[in-house]
Amino acid sequence: MVGIKDVAKRAGVSIGTVSNVVNRPHVVAAATRSRVLSVIEELGYVRDESARQLRAGRSRVMGLLVLDLGNPFFVDVARGAEQAAHAEGLNIITCNSGQRSELEASYLAMFAEQRVRGVLLSPVATSGEALRTFRRTGTPYVFVDRKAPASEASSVSVDDVAGGALGGRHLLETGHRRIAFVNGPAILTQCRDREQGLRNALAGSGAELTVLEAIGLDVSSGRDAGARLLGASPRPTAVFCANDLLALGVLQAMVGAGVRVPDEMAIVGYDDIEFAGAAAVPLTSVRQPARRLGRTAAELLLAETSDTKPERRAVVFTPELVVRESTRVRR
Repeated sequence: MVGIKDVAKRAGVSIGTVSNVVNRPHVVAAATRSRVLSVIEELGYVRDESARQLRAGRSRVMGLLVLDLGNPFFVDVARGAEQAAHAEGLNIITCNSGQRSELEASYLAMFAEQRVRGVLLSPVATSGEALRTFRRTGTPYVFVDRKAPASEASSVSVDDVAGGALGGRHLLETGHRRIAFVNGPAILTQCRDREQGLRNALAGSGAELTVLEAIGLDVSSGRDAGARLLGASPRPTAVFCANDLLALGVLQAMVGAGVRVPDEMAIVGYDDIEFAGAAAVPLTSVRQPARRLGRTAAELLLAETSDTKPERRAVVFTPELVVRESTRVRR
């Protein structure tokens, strides 16, 4: 690789002059600056940012590790985090664990090796070996879309138990008594909390609850769950899904089988991604403030890595129900 010494030698200036051209161009005479910039372009010189940051003692890069970048919810979380980081002159490296613990461990190790400012983390589990190993590196981190155990770290999350109850009460209010819940992998706290909230809402109502655990949290897993619901006897009249992608998959299965939504099957999703409102039958969904989650988490991490180092915080947002055509029929 071309180094700063190569540029200085070709331009006939000192290493300090090249450094000033790159970092403080206003202190260099115009003619000299122009000559150095021409050599930089000619040689393809790129500043060694990692070395500069190590000398300064503070990185200008934050890491973001999410469960599934195929889910628009996490894309919006990333956009919110980027907004806060860019406002402070920082950049973000975004990685996707795909809900795989071994991949999560690999990315966390990479973040530690690169000595990033800190990490915004939506972990597969809060008690895994990968996270225990990462803690020992001393790299600051903030949980996103997940509550932190005790006072271990700051966190930004949504009250998923309340969100599950919102969906459950809505289905009861629209007259449903045979309800299915399509859940994601049980290892995810969010999924368990949403199911618990639904159970809380249905308690004492006499409603019959059927729970299906999907392999993943994507559309294809939702289609598979929808096929299983179609074969149920008696068939539920409503289904609540742990996220919108599952709900979209269930909707596809129902439409493909000629089941009318919401007349024969009401559907509720979770997250309220953009595609929920744009579906063939617009989906009722429990909305999470995804961009606010990302932005707030990044702001907490920036505060924790500043000179003031405030106390750790647990920020919990309240979800809201957005009612659309997929549940509008009262039975």
